Amino acid sequence: MVYQPAEDSYLLTNILKKELPKLIKKNLGLKFLEIGAGSGIHLLTAEKLGAKKENIFSSDINEDSVKHCNSLGYNCIKSDLFENITGKYNLIIFNPPYLPEDAEEPVDSKTTTTGGKKGDEIILKFLEQAKKHLEKESRIFLLTSSLTPKIDFEKLKYKYKELGCERLFYEQLYVWELVI
Repeated sequence: MVYQPAEDSYLLTNILKKELPKLIKKNLGLKFLEIGAGSGIHLLTAEKLGAKKENIFSSDINEDSVKHCNSLGYNCIKSDLFENITGKYNLIIFNPPYLPEDAEEPVDSKTTTTGGKKGDEIILKFLEQAKKHLEKESRIFLLTSSLTPKIDFEKLKYKYKELGCERLFYEQLYVWELVI
């Protein structure tokens, strides 16, 4: 099953539409990486906004998502976060599974929604691993939720700013720009 776009995906897409053209203007050869590509919505958006298709890379832990993104013509590999990722990138984006563990959630959907016991474990692992894959003056766009414990970006040695948020009836979603 491929993760289908929802409010979180659309919020990140809107941030890309606003921010990516500025980044590409500064660096025409911008190397773009999405961890957890799902349906490929952000890969398509990046290409439409001017990122060169040969510089768009992605991964997903879900084999169906990898096959789907490859069928769209994007370079997508199966990887648990950065496990099989090589190289450095100018922009890494991640819309992670961020919900706290719920014993009643079906096993097949947990991979796409559950971020660990408290909900932040996958995000913290991502942030620790991402540093090795960033070029100088590169950025991460990371989506988080009010349902997830607040991430201490400073403790993790990231400079950060909020790029956008959206209030839903049960949570607030945020997109952060992170720089080391």
